[in-house]
Amino acid sequence: MMRGTRILTSAVFASVAAYGIALAAEAMPASVHAMSGMLMDTKGMTLYTWDNDKEANKSACTGMCLMNWPAFKAEAADKDTGDWKVISREDGSKQWAYKGKPLYYFAMDTSSGDKKGDGRGMVWHIAKP
Repeated sequence: MMRGTRILTSAVFASVAAYGIALAAEAMPASVHAMSGMLMDTKGMTLYTWDNDKEANKSACTGMCLMNWPAFKAEAADKDTGDWKVISREDGSKQWAYKGKPLYYFAMDTSSGDKKGDGRGMVWHIAKP
C-alpha cells in the first residue's frame, strides 16, 4: 500500500509540474522560447535586459544604443500576456518587455545561442524566465 501511495504521489507531482510548465509556456509570446535558463527568440537568438531601463515597461535605449542593442520588436497584432507587455517606443514602434524590462538583441550575436552581450558594461544581462 505504501509503495502505491508513493507512486501515485509522484505521478501527481509530475502532473502538477508539467501543468505549471505548460501554463508558463502559454503565457509567453509565440515569438519567444525559454531554453537553458534564458529567453530567446524562435531562431535561438539571445534576448537581453538593460539596467539603465529604470522605468517599468519603457525603453531608454535610443540612437547608438539601439544600433548595438536592437529592440526585440512586437508585431502590431501582438497582445500583452501574463508578465509580457507590448510597449510603445518613442518612434511609435512596438517592443516586448518581460516583467517590466524591455528586451533587446545584441548586434554582435550573429548565430543562434551566441551570448556575447551578457555582462557588457556590467549593465546588459541575458533575460531569464
